[in-house]
Amino acid sequence: MRPALTQFGEQMSHLTGVRAIMKDIIETLRTAQGREFINLSAGNPVILPEVEQLWRDCTIELLDSPEYGEVVCRYGSSQGYQPLIEAVIADYNQRYGLNLGDRNILITPGSQSLYFLAANALGGYTTDGRLKQIVLPLSPDYTGYGGVTLIPEALRAYRPRLEIDAAAHRFKYRPNFDQLEINATTGFVLFSRPCNPTGNVLTDDEVRKIAAMAEPYDVPVFVDSAYAPPFPCLNFTEMTPIFGPNIVHCTSLSKAGLPGERVGIAIGDERVIQHLEAFLTNLCLHSPRYGQAIAARAIRSGRLAAISEQIIRPHYQQKFAALEATLDEAMPTNLPWFVHRGEGAIFAWLWLKDLPMSDWEFYQQLKQAGVIVVPGSPFFPGLQEDWTHTQECFRISLTASESEMAEAMRRLAQVADRVYAQSSISQTELAAR
Repeated sequence: MRPALTQFGEQMSHLTGVRAIMKDIIETLRTAQGREFINLSAGNPVILPEVEQLWRDCTIELLDSPEYGEVVCRYGSSQGYQPLIEAVIADYNQRYGLNLGDRNILITPGSQSLYFLAANALGGYTTDGRLKQIVLPLSPDYTGYGGVTLIPEALRAYRPRLEIDAAAHRFKYRPNFDQLEINATTGFVLFSRPCNPTGNVLTDDEVRKIAAMAEPYDVPVFVDSAYAPPFPCLNFTEMTPIFGPNIVHCTSLSKAGLPGERVGIAIGDERVIQHLEAFLTNLCLHSPRYGQAIAARAIRSGRLAAISEQIIRPHYQQKFAALEATLDEAMPTNLPWFVHRGEGAIFAWLWLKDLPMSDWEFYQQLKQAGVIVVPGSPFFPGLQEDWTHTQECFRISLTASESEMAEAMRRLAQVADRVYAQSSISQTELAAR
């Protein structure tokens, strides 16, 4: 059967970004025929024993409590499970000196669905036909932003400034405020902090400046805080969650060890939250309640924040340091390679400047060497200008063991050395003709 799809059906039935790459990766692993790969593509967090035990303990507490039947055997409020809302309010008010009420919180089925709600409630065409843009102020950013809107032309990303430390083979992206536009045509602004895929953390001043640019136009600024404090606390540099009248703080429990339960939390102005809640009600009634119930216990007890800071963050920070050290040792110093400053998240971001082939072709070369990473080009959704940089970057997951990552980086260095050398030889031969 071949049903006829609508425009929206066509849009949503195609894989976007990394999900299309993952299809190739899955097929590669399925047909490996005994060949072993070091897979550095995963976005799944490592199952850390202390984190798993926390969720086991909270589950046992829920099973033994009189509220179990109320949680799993009844429908709930579209806004979310009230004990979780109360736990979030109490934690954030105490931790950050806020004055949140229960109308400032919405629980969604993961943060991806939250951005889908926002993209289609606030971005796209208005009732009088005007296009409201979804602005990504710093590209590259999370690949999933490319698939959340039903109106692809609404997505607009801005090319950043690059701060390059050539001697150290490091670099960092910065918002280009000379180019960034937020005005009456903007529906909302969206960025991740810390950033998936680059590990970049916008400074407090940069976040406040973006929010200040948006405020005169009543434009909400959604800050994707899936890697931020207080949980999962995957920032390797000092950072403070920023709150404000037009800022919607969006967090998730996925990287805090609960990706299977899809728990996203939006914190913001009551009027924005109400619109998102109405959209959620029409979409799926409410978020699943089991994950919310155990999350309420983990947050209320303080155990989730403590484990995030003491277990989750040190694990990935050590992994990043080990990967950096191996690249510094293995990569030829004469090649123009750069690692983004490791400021957070569970990935490293490698830039091979003037790469003599596309990121997809280099990804295929790495597969021949038994290493799988993710090509960087899907992480530039909404960027409308041509930029060779988009074909020169790679996301490297920190979820493998340190020994596997070290071996993978040594193989990557060998492939890079060969690819650049072959290009140099080809150019020399061409010039001699």
